[in-house]
Amino acid sequence: MKIQVPEAARKIIEQLNTSGFEAYVVGGCVRDSLLGRQPEDWDITTSAKPEQVKEIFNRTVDTGIQHGTVTVLIDHEGYEVTTYRIDGEYEDGRHPKSVEFTGSLLEDLKRRDFTINAMAYSDREGLVDAFDGVKDLESRVIRCVGNALDRFTEDALRILRAIRFSAQLDFNMEGETRAAISVIAPNMAKVSKERIQVELTKLLLSDHPGRLKDVYENGIGPYISEHFEAAGKRLFEAERIVGLPLKKHMRWSGFLRQEEPEDAVRILRELKLDNETIQQTKTLVSLWKTEIPVHKPAIRQVMSGLSPELFKDLLCFQKVFFQPPDNTRLKMVEQYSEEILRDGECVRLKDMAVTGRELIDAGMKPGPEMGAVLNYLFQMVLEQPECNNREYLMKSAEHFLKEQG
Repeated sequence: MKIQVPEAARKIIEQLNTSGFEAYVVGGCVRDSLLGRQPEDWDITTSAKPEQVKEIFNRTVDTGIQHGTVTVLIDHEGYEVTTYRIDGEYEDGRHPKSVEFTGSLLEDLKRRDFTINAMAYSDREGLVDAFDGVKDLESRVIRCVGNALDRFTEDALRILRAIRFSAQLDFNMEGETRAAISVIAPNMAKVSKERIQVELTKLLLSDHPGRLKDVYENGIGPYISEHFEAAGKRLFEAERIVGLPLKKHMRWSGFLRQEEPEDAVRILRELKLDNETIQQTKTLVSLWKTEIPVHKPAIRQVMSGLSPELFKDLLCFQKVFFQPPDNTRLKMVEQYSEEILRDGECVRLKDMAVTGRELIDAGMKPGPEMGAVLNYLFQMVLEQPECNNREYLMKSAEHFLKEQG
C-alpha cells in the first residue's frame, strides 16, 4: 500500500534512517492519504530521542521537547518529529503526568485515540497497522484503540474528537466507543473551553454538522456549559446548517439562530470564540428573521449597518432558513444591493460627501448636536442617494440647525 509522502517529509525519514533510527509518518496524514483526502500536516514519529533529532538536522525548534516533539524546518516548512513514547498516568483527565520515551513503535501507537489514527507508514517498511485501522476505514467506523473507557478516561477531549471525526468523515461510532462516551461525559468538565470550542467549530464546519446532535444525545452538553445545554434543547433541523458556507460565524449562527442575541453572545464567550466571530454571529442571529423589503431605501438602510460581506452572508442565511421560503424576494433584494454597490451609492457614513471635519470647519462644535446633524444627513442620503453632494448637504445641515432652534 503506497502513500505519496511529500519530498521534505520523505527526506527527514531517510536522514533519520541513515543515522540508524526508525521513522514513519503517522496519524492523521496516513488516515487521510488512505481515504484519498489531502492531509493538512505530515507528522513524523521516530525512535530517535529529541536531542538526537536536533543533532541530525541543522534547523529545529523545540516545540514540545518535554513530550518528545521537535519541529524540523525544511524550505520554510515545519515538520513535527516526535519520539516514540509511552504516556504516564493521566491525573487530570487531559494530560499524562509523565512521558517515557521508548524504542517501540507499537508502544507508541497503543497510546493513540482511534484505530484510524494509529497507523504509521514509511516507504521502507510500508504500512504499519497493528489495530486494524484499515479495516475500520473500510467499515467507516470510529473505534478506540484498546479499551474505550480507558482512552476516554485518559483524555476526555477524545469524546468530542470521536464525534467530530464521525462528522468530518461521515463514519459511525463503534458500539463500545459510543457507550463509553456517555459514561465518561462528566469528565468533559475538566477540559478547557478553548479546546472544546476548537472541536465544536471543526464539527460545525464539517459536511455533517447535524452530528452536533450526538453531543446532546450522549449527555455531553451540561459539562460544556449550562447555556450551551439549554441551546441544545432548542436545536432542530441541525442538518440544514450544511446549506451554509464554510465560514465559522455562519455555522455558529446556524446553530444559535433560535437564541436571543445576548444568549448567543454569552454561549460564544463561554467557549472563548474570537470577538469578530461573536459580533458577526450576534448580528446574524439578530437580523435573520427580519424581512428586507424589495425597496432600495430599505435595503440601503440595512446595508448601512453591515459590511458588504456580512450583508451577503445575511441574504445567504435567509435563503437557507427563512420560513416560508421567499427566494423571489431575496433574489430581488440581492440584485438591488448589487446595483447599489455598482452605482457607488452611499451606504456608509464615511462615504458621505460631508464629514464631521467639514462641519467643524463651518463653525459647528463637536458633540451631540453635530452627531445629530450627521445622522440627519446620513438618513437623507440613504433615502435619496442623489442628495449626496457637499453643497446640498451643507445647506441641509444649516436648515436642520435652524429648525432645531
